[in-house]
Amino acid sequence: QVQVVESGGGLVQPGESLRLSCAASSSTYNIYDMGWYRQAPGKQREVVATITNGGITDYANSVKGRFITSRDNAKNTVYLQMNSLKPEDTGVYYCNAEGGKNYNIRYDYWGQGTQVTVSS
Repeated sequence: QVQVVESGGGLVQPGESLRLSCAASSSTYNIYDMGWYRQAPGKQREVVATITNGGITDYANSVKGRFITSRDNAKNTVYLQMNSLKPEDTGVYYCNAEGGKNYNIRYDYWGQGTQVTVSS
């Protein structure tokens, strides 16, 4: 009931920046909290940043001070500005959106993922 589509991944060198976008859409559900997760080869998926529909953000310690997430509620779109990228930021980045009829009953929806590679 919720479609989630990410874009903006690619190959960059250490120290460079990249911006990811994620659009969530639904004809039946409201969109609530959204977030970014990543999965490196051989590792579990981990949270990178989250943002509520009220704009409250939270970040993993590993990206604090370098990544910024923002949101356009009118478009149900979130962004992840990634600065000072490091090789350890490499992975598939997934967007998550919570959708539901009301805030008390929400479901998780995931995008297909976008590859970010940081390498010299």
